[in-house]
Amino acid sequence: MQRLPGVGPKTAQRLALHILKRPEAEVEALAQALIEAKKQVGLCTVCFHLSSEPVCEICRNQSRDNGTICVVADSRDVIALEKTREFKGKYHVLGGVISPIDGIGPEQLTVQALVRRVSQHKPEEVIMAISPSVEGETTTLYVGQLLKPFTKVTRIAFGLPVGGDLEYADEVTLARALEGRRELD
Repeated sequence: MQRLPGVGPKTAQRLALHILKRPEAEVEALAQALIEAKKQVGLCTVCFHLSSEPVCEICRNQSRDNGTICVVADSRDVIALEKTREFKGKYHVLGGVISPIDGIGPEQLTVQALVRRVSQHKPEEVIMAISPSVEGETTTLYVGQLLKPFTKVTRIAFGLPVGGDLEYADEVTLARALEGRRELD
């Protein structure tokens, strides 16, 4: 259980003990559900988001804006953005970020598929929505340079979280918040 992301030793122990206390049929049902999910869920052939179909629901949706593609590192990012109900375009999931230390280069990501997609379909804008870590910045700059010959490339704004206090923010976050400021409506 501890191999799962975000699960520490205490939580892993609690989960394991809980599962051991459950009836065998319930544990078997859980195991079978996990196996079925692993077998049935793959990647969309267009955007590389998780999907049980060859083309995901977002890519099939005719009411979505084909002129805007939001590039994210992971399917979790698609889910987070979809929860806002603000973005009406399509997505492209890179499958991670460039991290030479971890042996992840552009070849291990879906960068070339994105370049092909953008060069063929010529969207009006590609929005880079990748976390501002060192690896995220590297990925954003690298992918952005590859896409600039074909379309306008933008990035999401970064700054302070709602409810955050200025005194606790680091200098980089404050600088980004100042750079990304906009006029009051």
